[in-house]
Amino acid sequence: MKFKVDEIASVIAEEIKQYRSEADLAEVGTVLEVGDGIARVYGLTDAMASEKVTFANGASGQVLNLEESSVGVVILGDYLGIKEGDEVRRTGELLSVPVGDAMIGRVVDPVGRPLDGLGTIETSLSRPLEFKAPGIAERQPVNEPLQTGIKAIDSMIPIGRGQRELIIGDRKTGKTAIAIDTILNQKGQGVVCVYVAIGLKESTVAAVIDKLKEAGAMDYTIVVSASASDPAPLQYIAPYAGAAMAEYFMYERGSATLCVYDDLSKQAQAYRQLSLLLRRPPGREAYPGDVFYLHSRLLERGVKLRDEYAVVPADTPEDSTDRSLAVCHPEGFGAPEEHRPDDGQALFHRASGRERAEAWLATRDDAASHRVHEFPDSGGSMTALPIIETLEGEVSAYIPTNVISITDGQIYLEPDLFFAGIRPAVNVGISVSRVGGNAQRKAMKTVAGSLRLDLAAFRDLEAFAQLGTELDPASARQLERGRRMTELLKQPQYSPYGVNDQILSIFAGTRGFLDDLPVAQVLDFERELLRHFHDEFPELVEELDRTGKISEELDGKIRKVIGELKQHFVRELEAAKEAEEGEEGEEGERKEPPRGERPAAPRSEAPEAAAAEDAEPVAAPAAAAAAGAERS
Repeated sequence: MKFKVDEIASVIAEEIKQYRSEADLAEVGTVLEVGDGIARVYGLTDAMASEKVTFANGASGQVLNLEESSVGVVILGDYLGIKEGDEVRRTGELLSVPVGDAMIGRVVDPVGRPLDGLGTIETSLSRPLEFKAPGIAERQPVNEPLQTGIKAIDSMIPIGRGQRELIIGDRKTGKTAIAIDTILNQKGQGVVCVYVAIGLKESTVAAVIDKLKEAGAMDYTIVVSASASDPAPLQYIAPYAGAAMAEYFMYERGSATLCVYDDLSKQAQAYRQLSLLLRRPPGREAYPGDVFYLHSRLLERGVKLRDEYAVVPADTPEDSTDRSLAVCHPEGFGAPEEHRPDDGQALFHRASGRERAEAWLATRDDAASHRVHEFPDSGGSMTALPIIETLEGEVSAYIPTNVISITDGQIYLEPDLFFAGIRPAVNVGISVSRVGGNAQRKAMKTVAGSLRLDLAAFRDLEAFAQLGTELDPASARQLERGRRMTELLKQPQYSPYGVNDQILSIFAGTRGFLDDLPVAQVLDFERELLRHFHDEFPELVEELDRTGKISEELDGKIRKVIGELKQHFVRELEAAKEAEEGEEGEEGERKEPPRGERPAAPRSEAPEAAAAEDAEPVAAPAAAAAAGAERS
């Protein structure tokens, strides 16, 4: 075999060109023991808490315990392929997940690996799993509604963008259904949704994904799944991964986002498992001492970011996020209060900031060549809907009370209501929204202002009436209206209502139009009412949507339409009832036996029939005597 000298020379020359003199320095440790998703590693003396490390088989891990002679690492992958003595390398970076537009519509695991069989996810963007929540100065009060499409919630327990609202209840009471309905209702609203499934059966997750696809909701949704069969480390980091994916759209795009954590009880149990395996001291219910921080640092990332405005040159692009273009106020913080900037970058914050920026612009000589600019990456929000499962309605247990104290309100679902057919089974007595009322539409406040208290009072009155006590007329009327409002607030699953439809529906209930209708006809009347408004009076629906409130004039028009429709509906009911009674009478005549013939008694009545036959001979003489007396 002949060697070609030229070829060999060219290869050597190429290798010399590509030679780098830098040494590949890496801190390497050794696995001391491994099992149950936990590895104890010796030699990583400079490792950081929550740092990402890599194992020889390609699996990654996260450092949780920093001990004197070793570190405890949770393994985010196949721990069965790792054995004692394997090499472990530091990466020098915190655990991160891929983010970006490429994630929308995909189903991924908590480290961003696709699970939907649609190929790799092409994105070069990533965000750290753990991220510090914004401080008070970077926030603003909740002021925009996030409509769930559920009448009972949007009317009595309103949720705003940037709020943390807990959904709590026993197993199989409709918690996930409320969250999925909320995601479905965000279609066309510009909200990016992230559904995080923690410890659920894979069949349950698949059913949820199918429903989202069927409704077209996967066009704006990311699903992060750590199912019951996945290792505890993946279930532990899943909510943080979902929050990181949503934060990209909130911080970089100024978008509204919605995160559903289903459910955090499973995450707490996974964290308890990891902590016990890492030999951390157990506390109440065997949870580690920092289990409160586990959820607080997650839910504090839910936020409504402040709007930011600045005076910029008139030719600045509308989509510019460059704060250096802001014109500095010559007086800075010493400027008069009516046009004083809020920070050293000459920015004006929140809703009042626009007014102050416009006031300052009006005082400038070059006002014609400048304008007030709203930065498009400001004002984003992350609304969090954590789900907690209770045992036998025990809301005072450890994890439920922790999350209740962190969130801005809770929606409590009661098993007794659920099994009584009242769905969604919201217990309005202990359900509350502490900040969402500021974001509720004025029209909804007008029609449903006292609805929650009225329904809570109705529940108490209903329990009292079951004792057989005689009620005064006012209490009887309250009881009848409460029954009809309870019926009106029932809603089938996966059928969110538009906000205008909710307002019209609740208007009819709270203004007394349903009080004399049969309870069984309430939902039929509601369907007819909404169809009537959309088909015959679309201008009223459009005015309600445009103004967001009910003026006296609009109130009168709506009352007139509902009143006329109700009269027509009642007449149709009466006509249908008469026709039904007529048919029953004709049918009874056709079935009546000829005179003298006696129909056979049903089997269940056989004993009574036999007794009657036994009694006939005794009664016959008396009957004959009576007949003779009548003839005479």
